[in-house]
Amino acid sequence: METAGPVALPTFCEVHAAPEWQTIDFISDLHLAEDTPRTFEAFSAYLRHTTSDAVFILGDLFEVWVGDDSRHEGFEARCVDVLGDSASRCALGFMVGNRDFLVGADMLKSCGIRALSDPTVLIAFGERMLLTHGDALCVADVPYQRFRNMVRSPAWRSDFLSRPLAERYKAARDVRQESERRKHEQASGGYVDIDVATAVRWMHEAGTPSMIHGHTHMPGSETLAPGFQRHVLTDWDVDHGEASPRGGVLRWQSDGIQRLSLAQATPA
Repeated sequence: METAGPVALPTFCEVHAAPEWQTIDFISDLHLAEDTPRTFEAFSAYLRHTTSDAVFILGDLFEVWVGDDSRHEGFEARCVDVLGDSASRCALGFMVGNRDFLVGADMLKSCGIRALSDPTVLIAFGERMLLTHGDALCVADVPYQRFRNMVRSPAWRSDFLSRPLAERYKAARDVRQESERRKHEQASGGYVDIDVATAVRWMHEAGTPSMIHGHTHMPGSETLAPGFQRHVLTDWDVDHGEASPRGGVLRWQSDGIQRLSLAQATPA
């Protein structure tokens, strides 16, 4: 069986919450796309009506993002409108995921959104919280880690973004189909979760007893080792399985962390 080699420690960037923030929300893995209109509407309603002081988006907001020049029309423009409008009322932070790693500074700046490095240590309420999308911690998925290293390189990024927009969309569709195929294979053989030892090492080095991540679509909270806990964000899907739509928010306040359903997180 192929295994991953040692994982180098990343740089742990720090973000200090504004003193006036009383409520911070975390979301990830909405996988917004034109063919999931109900999920988009749920996202729009949440961001436009949330009472939180800050919302941190920890990757895979979009099912695919082929470059910031795609934001000027169509579905992408509608998403940007929601983000820009919401950023005028509450602080927004964005960390790229494995599907939308090409979200760049141009788009975020135009919307008034703060770019977050992966990982980031958020300092709030007198505590330190490690934030990451989570895919870099899935070290057992060696083929994916190789793919991740390739597409995150400046050379690959420059080459891809130089291609015509239509060509990039086609390439994205091909990658999406391959991803769905691998997802079905993993479902039959066990989902690749984060590597616990690596996650604990990250938290230890960052001086954080708790971590929030997405990516795995397996929401929950658990103790990884004595003194180290993780909180996994839920994915969102309101378009399939109407009886039990997936989605929600992890909310951090001075008295602790709680999970909110979409209905709870979106005031009437």
